[in-house]
Amino acid sequence: MRDRSTVQSAALLVGILFFVLGILGFVPGITTHYGDLSFAGHDSGAKLFGIFQTSILHNVVHLLFGLIGIAMARSWEGARTFLIAGGTIYLVLFVYGLLAHGGSGWNFIPVNSADNVLHVALGVVMVVLGLVLGREPIPADQPA
Repeated sequence: MRDRSTVQSAALLVGILFFVLGILGFVPGITTHYGDLSFAGHDSGAKLFGIFQTSILHNVVHLLFGLIGIAMARSWEGARTFLIAGGTIYLVLFVYGLLAHGGSGWNFIPVNSADNVLHVALGVVMVVLGLVLGREPIPADQPA
């Protein structure tokens, strides 16, 4: 097994976390009001952990985002890019959530206030991890 840089380990952990959350979004009980899970839209009544509004599309996006993070964690540059770009995407989702909150026709993901708080926190943490951990030198046995 090859050694990973810290930024690669962080990206791998974040990727696994998103993948697991994507799976949990399809588990009745962990996702409350599972019978109200819709494909997309603000009218999905399902909530992950009873807090975060979710839909089939939302869960699939988490699964794909997780797989992308796991794949990009294979290289130092990929891991750094995943954390910074992925964090930026989550900051954009935060702004989107502020604009499309509630019953708005724009709210197709869906998002609620808890999602907005989580999106801004994830965005900030991911960008900071990518910038801070991404400053370390690239290991000699790792491609850039």
